[in-house]
Amino acid sequence: MIPYGRQDIDEADIDAVVKVLRSDWLTQGPSIQEFETTFAVYCGAAHAVAVSSATAGLHLAVKALGLKSGGLLWTVPNTFVATANVALYCGADVDFVDIDPNTYCISVQRLRERLAAVRASGGRLPDIVTVVHFAGQPCEMQEIRRLAKEFGFRVIEDASHAVGAEYMSRKVGSCDHSDLCVFSFHPVKIVTTGEGGMVTTSDPFLATALAELRTHGITRDPQRMESASQGAWYYEMLELGFNYRITDMQAALGCSQMRRLDDFVARRRKLAATYNRELADLPIRLPYQHPDGNSSFHLYPIVVEAEQRARIFAELRSRGIGVNVHYIPVYTQPVYRRLGFEIGYCPSAEAYYAGAISLPLFSRMSDDEQNVVMAAVRDVVLHS
Repeated sequence: MIPYGRQDIDEADIDAVVKVLRSDWLTQGPSIQEFETTFAVYCGAAHAVAVSSATAGLHLAVKALGLKSGGLLWTVPNTFVATANVALYCGADVDFVDIDPNTYCISVQRLRERLAAVRASGGRLPDIVTVVHFAGQPCEMQEIRRLAKEFGFRVIEDASHAVGAEYMSRKVGSCDHSDLCVFSFHPVKIVTTGEGGMVTTSDPFLATALAELRTHGITRDPQRMESASQGAWYYEMLELGFNYRITDMQAALGCSQMRRLDDFVARRRKLAATYNRELADLPIRLPYQHPDGNSSFHLYPIVVEAEQRARIFAELRSRGIGVNVHYIPVYTQPVYRRLGFEIGYCPSAEAYYAGAISLPLFSRMSDDEQNVVMAAVRDVVLHS
């Protein structure tokens, strides 16, 4: 089976992890700070905070921005459920804005219309809008930031797919147009730490809040304490936080992977360009690239006729092509249906989902493997 995604581990990665295993620090050690510094420099961000997963990062991000019961987060339905779930963890409400039918990211037009309509009706505007750089394609962040200033909401970038991507010639994660940006290092992502994530920000106060919340809300900084320190052992829990720490083994793997990040992205872009060229004559929709961005191609989603999707998917799987589907619209899940969401709420997201198939794409994918995938897609689609 040729999978839709696969990690790319070399001997240097293994050596980096083994070195930590032989050291004095397995967690809360120097490899974590090194990883954070390396990542922040790469993205052009002032601060980076490593965490145990992107879900943890999203949860800490909304907590750091003060989301709580009675609050409201808007996001898109074309994402993994975690993007929306973290608001429910805080007791807040969630609503969804439809996607752009070209980019599959948040529709700025729909967002603008919804904000204006809510304000005109005297309704509740969002406290936070979390946008998702789907498949590695950056959202239209400049206009989203302008809307944030006009309507008074904070902005989180869910960049789980987008490490190495660029927007307006700047790396995603610089936080030029957002408060916080969250990344994933799951094995199918562009770089991996096994499980793990990172949150970047340009705000030193948010960075401090993230670092404390990932470790139970605890500080050892005397200047942050509410009482005088009793000694070197003393700490205070300032907030009800979590154990969302990453280990030094994972951080060491992340540092090692960062050496090859640009190579990973270059290979993915080359594979995507080959798909674009060789599949262009088929009756399928290929990914669109917005001119303001440069995708890192975590995914290569095609769209086929909805009535043919199940058959094409099953036939490709039967031929050893590990296709997948990203994503089932979040609000159609039972948890969200019980909150009152119904089919038809975001038509563009539903139309995309109905025909979506993610083709295999990963940095170690060989030209021969890609040729096998393309031949199978061509045969199955043309004989549907």
